[in-house]
Amino acid sequence: MEFLYGIGFLTACILAVCMTPLVKRFAFFVGAVDKPNQRKVHTRIMPRLGGLAIFLAFVGAFLVIAPAIDDYNVKVASALLIGGAIIVLVGALDDRFDLSPRMKLAAEIIAAFVIVFYGDIQIELLNLPFGDSFETKWLSIPLTILWIVGVTNAVNLIDGLDGLAGGVSAIATGTILVMAIIMGNPTVIVLSLLLLGSIIGFLFYNFHPAKIFMGDSGALFLGFSLATLSVLGFKQATVVSFIVPLLILGVPLSDTFFAIVRRKVNKLPISVADKNHLHHCLLQFGFSHRKTVLIIYAISLFFGVCAILLSQSSLWVTIILVVMILLVMQLGAEVIGIVAKGKRPIINLFLRVRAKTTSK
Repeated sequence: MEFLYGIGFLTACILAVCMTPLVKRFAFFVGAVDKPNQRKVHTRIMPRLGGLAIFLAFVGAFLVIAPAIDDYNVKVASALLIGGAIIVLVGALDDRFDLSPRMKLAAEIIAAFVIVFYGDIQIELLNLPFGDSFETKWLSIPLTILWIVGVTNAVNLIDGLDGLAGGVSAIATGTILVMAIIMGNPTVIVLSLLLLGSIIGFLFYNFHPAKIFMGDSGALFLGFSLATLSVLGFKQATVVSFIVPLLILGVPLSDTFFAIVRRKVNKLPISVADKNHLHHCLLQFGFSHRKTVLIIYAISLFFGVCAILLSQSSLWVTIILVVMILLVMQLGAEVIGIVAKGKRPIINLFLRVRAKTTSK
C-alpha cells in the first residue's frame, strides 16, 4: 500500500510539472492575466489560472491510483473532487473576468454543501477541557460550512507573493498527512499525498521569481481542500485535536484574524483590501521577496510542528503551550505592526514594568 501511495504522490507531482506550462499558455490565450497596480508586488503582466494545473494533477493522480486502492472512503473523495471542481471553475472565471465577491461566496457555500451533504463530513462533537463534551447537533452543518468557507478565503488572503500560498499550503498539507498517519486515516493519507504532490509540482514554476500565479482558482481550491481534510481528520475533536487544525492553518487564519482586527481598529470595512498583511509587513520591515516567503514558511512549519506535538501532549501541557503560542503571535504582530503602527500594548506594558523595576 505504501508503494501505491508513493506512486500517487509522484504522479501528482509529475502531472503538475507537465500541466503547468500548458496552463500558462492557455491563461495568456484567454486573457487570464494579473496586471501590476499599487497593491501588487509584481511589476509585469503575469498569467493566472495556475490552480487549474494543481487541480488537474490532483484529479489525474487520483484516477491513476484509485482503482488499485480499496481502503479509502469513495464518497468522501468524490465529494472533494466535485466540490473542488466547483471552486476551481468559479476561481478560473474570476481569474479571467473578476467576479463579484458575492458570486464567489455563493459558489464556496455550494461547494461546502457538497462536502457536508454528499460527503457526509461534519464537525459532530467537541470534547471540551476537563472532560466535558459538546455535541454540535443542529450547529454541525452551519459550523462546518463556516469553517470551510472561512479557511477557503483565509488561504486566498495570503496569496500575495511568489510561492507563498503554495508553500504554506504544502506545509499545512504535510502536517495533516503526518497527523493522518498517526491516526491511521487512509482516506486523508491518500488525498493529502495527492494534494501535496500537486502543490510541489506547481511550486517549480511558482516560487520566486514566479512564471505563473495560481490565481483564485488555486488559492481557493487549496483553502477548500485544507478545510475539508482538516474536518475529515478531526471531525470528532478533543480539546487537543480541535486546536490542532487551527494550528495547522495558523498562518492564513492568524493573518485573516489580524486583518479583521486591523480594519476594525482603523474603522474600515472588512472587505476593503490593504497592504498590511503579514507578507506586506515583512517586506516593509526590509526583508527581500524571497526571505519574506521563507520566513513565513518557517512560521507555518513552526505551527505545524506545534500541532503535531500538541496532539501527543497532556491537557495541561497543551494549555500552557497554547498560551505561549498566542503570546508569541501577539508580540510578533506588535513588532511588525500588522494591526496598527505604534500600537504595542504588551511591549509597552513590558517596557513600563522594566522602567519601574530599574528605577528602584
